[in-house]
Amino acid sequence: MQITALSGGVGGARFVRGLVHELSRRSPGEQVEVTVVGNTGDDITLFGLRVCPDLDSVLYTLGGGVEEEQGWGREGDKHEVMGELAALGVQPQWFGLGDRDLGTHLARSLWLRRGATLSEVTARLAARWGLPEQGVRLLPVTDTPIETHVVVRDDGPGGGAPGDDGAGSGEAAPSGEAAAASDEAGSDGAAPSGEGAASSGAGAAGPSERAIHFQEWWVRHRAAIPAQRFTVAGLSAATPAPGVLEAIRGADVVLLPPSNPVVSIGIILGVPGVRDALRGTRAPVVGVSPLVGGRPVRGHADACLAPLGVEVSAAGVAGLYADLLDGWLVDTADEGASYPARVQVRALDLLMRDVAGAARIAGAALDLADELR
Repeated sequence: MQITALSGGVGGARFVRGLVHELSRRSPGEQVEVTVVGNTGDDITLFGLRVCPDLDSVLYTLGGGVEEEQGWGREGDKHEVMGELAALGVQPQWFGLGDRDLGTHLARSLWLRRGATLSEVTARLAARWGLPEQGVRLLPVTDTPIETHVVVRDDGPGGGAPGDDGAGSGEAAPSGEAAAASDEAGSDGAAPSGEGAASSGAGAAGPSERAIHFQEWWVRHRAAIPAQRFTVAGLSAATPAPGVLEAIRGADVVLLPPSNPVVSIGIILGVPGVRDALRGTRAPVVGVSPLVGGRPVRGHADACLAPLGVEVSAAGVAGLYADLLDGWLVDTADEGASYPARVQVRALDLLMRDVAGAARIAGAALDLADELR
């Protein structure tokens, strides 16, 4: 059996961990391969190092090394290197990297500079964290450097030049590669054709706007600056990483975990060829709503949906996936809403309070997929 999941960071990683536990419970001894296609739109270059937050959250969570309470970074990590950088006046300081976490980024950056692809690097890191032994293969959605930027009004809170603390787009872009093209996340990425943020050209910031890296908007500003739209540098030139399209087309089940529908799943869907593969797969595509009662369980999905003009609800998110979705799990608080006609909806408690809770939700997704076959 082959299961493919499209994953962002914390929510997706915890869901996949629950999926692995559920599969070991219900299918002991059965040959099951789980392929995780990870978002790379969050990637950023800091201190000369390539950081892949979503891929790393999956690695650390499945490998048992994550800081459980926050859902990212290494458990019990120290920040002595960041402290020394601060003493030297090196910026930015708003993105914390633990000492052991830095080992991952050093290795990744070294291997990339020696000519390895991101897929090859990710496979080496996955082996270090024991993912193959769990029957899990982690693939970046693309080996092409892409980065999500947020266009905001120039007079918004926290204004000033986006690079005034060393965290601007000049540092974020990977050696200029990702800056070669820029695309609206609302049109090529997060939403089906005709939906999402209004597109104007390549999505460059206008005279009264500025573009900041997604991580600066998300981590430094906690999404408090209203986003006008999202752009993804490098997206139109990106190609799916080796194995991505095959994992979707050849799957028995495709799962959309409760990751951010705009800047995680939406970016994955925006890589040319991925959305078409999902539309064409024979496997049932089952998703899990990241919203409960019209609010994100964690993170700022509401702030991401607003610029697209999408209702902040489980139904609104289902609409973003309507052209490819077969089944949709929602919380019991949302079961009375109106959903796309072709989508089979099931309601249950969607709070992943622990691994057992995540396994329960993953099991419900598998059960719904069985019904849809």
